[in-house]
Amino acid sequence: MESSDGFFTSLIFLALAVFMLVCVWKVFVKAGKPGWASLIPIYNAYVLLKMAGKPSWWLLFLLIPLVNIVFGFLTMLALSERFGKGVGYALGLIFLPIIFYPILAFGEATYTPANVPV
Repeated sequence: MESSDGFFTSLIFLALAVFMLVCVWKVFVKAGKPGWASLIPIYNAYVLLKMAGKPSWWLLFLLIPLVNIVFGFLTMLALSERFGKGVGYALGLIFLPIIFYPILAFGEATYTPANVPV
């Protein structure tokens, strides 16, 4: 019985992970970026920064522990603004991504490009 419980738990986590991959892929596509870019570590952060209108060199700050928390917040805030959302939505993307990414991906929010600094 315990073996089947672990199997079903793993299956649920796998389904949630695949669902989140699909949602993030769709958000990238909505922003005019290739969906496959959401699957590649570090490159997806670079593309996300571009989507948020942040400079490329911010990627260095996203790689530094503790500093990355602040820059991650700022990036999510800018991303939510690009989709016409506010601070509350950015907090939702940070703390409840399983709810807010699907809303962003499959909802009616449209992406407005930013002037991307170099």
